[in-house]
Amino acid sequence: MSNERARPPGPATAHQDLHSEHGPLRGEHPGRAREPVIKVADLAWLEFEKPDLARAEVFARDFGFAVAARTGQALYLRGTLSGSACVVLRQGRTSRFLGPAFRAAERADLDRLARATGHPVRELGEFGGGRVVDLADPSGFPVRVVHGTEQLPALPEQPPLLLNFGGGRARTNTTQRPPREPARIQRLGHVVLETPRFSQALDWYLQTLGLIVSDFLFLDGQRGRGPTMAFVRCDQGSTPVDHHTLAMHLGPRTGYVHSAYQVTDLDAIAAGGQYLAERGYQRSWGIGRHLQGSQLFDYWRDPDKLMVEHFADGDLFSCDLEPGWAPMSASGLAQWGPPATRDFLGANPTPALIREVVRALRADNEIDPGRLLGLMKAMNR
Repeated sequence: MSNERARPPGPATAHQDLHSEHGPLRGEHPGRAREPVIKVADLAWLEFEKPDLARAEVFARDFGFAVAARTGQALYLRGTLSGSACVVLRQGRTSRFLGPAFRAAERADLDRLARATGHPVRELGEFGGGRVVDLADPSGFPVRVVHGTEQLPALPEQPPLLLNFGGGRARTNTTQRPPREPARIQRLGHVVLETPRFSQALDWYLQTLGLIVSDFLFLDGQRGRGPTMAFVRCDQGSTPVDHHTLAMHLGPRTGYVHSAYQVTDLDAIAAGGQYLAERGYQRSWGIGRHLQGSQLFDYWRDPDKLMVEHFADGDLFSCDLEPGWAPMSASGLAQWGPPATRDFLGANPTPALIREVVRALRADNEIDPGRLLGLMKAMNR
């Protein structure tokens, strides 16, 4: 493969190489579909199953959610910003991720999606209402595309602290005393998924939902085999959006990795984290600042061991930013902060993980001994 850098035609733009010192090589994945079916506007909500909704609600409030509605079979959680509920917890036998729901930009997009996929548009007969097309991605995750759901009014915000910076002294004759309280969630930011069918799943999201790639990661010495992780954002043209709404990486398991929720600032993350620690919850990794996306982060486990993230100050990109390319490594996940933990990386060699690895190696997917060895090396770099 040639080492010549592939550049879009025309003069260089201010966006090129803004987020990565590595650009694409000629012939590599372009990071977007030429003619997607639709372009979703955002991630609407995530759905989970929980065996104990009462216990789940206690953690949700401690983590910083507000309750939008409660029924005998479901709990609807929201942030402070106006919009739909951003998490739906359904009563079930186990604790598991059910799938994401994306918001269509227009009602007509649902009809276009229904014609292209053969899945009907139907009324969503529960809290929030609206209409939905129910799909499944190549990994088997249920994926909903919704439109016309009720938009809840904004709630009171957790105000950012007024900070003094060197010569810029904005705060005088007053002190900083941020309360130790839950970090009030503002909104849902993104979800991260693992799949042994990474390339097929990635192309499905780009082609079907019009998502575009912000950053690719590849295994050291295996770049010629293509990327093994993608940070993917919505395409709203010149309107800047989150660096990633969805992230996916190659792995032996098919499942949820974590979901992320925006809070006001670093003090909200830190004070909210202290609040969680005092109540006996388990921190998975943090506090730090990511490389891809630049977010300040702090990761926690809920009582059922599902991972959730507080974040603030993430990158916002418009549609004309080209994908970055960088090697995949544990040390490359953060600009600063403690080393990524084995709990965060999912690298603890449990019997369940070993069974998943053996099953993946025997199945028809993208996991083979070379890929598996490369992933193991990346987790230790």
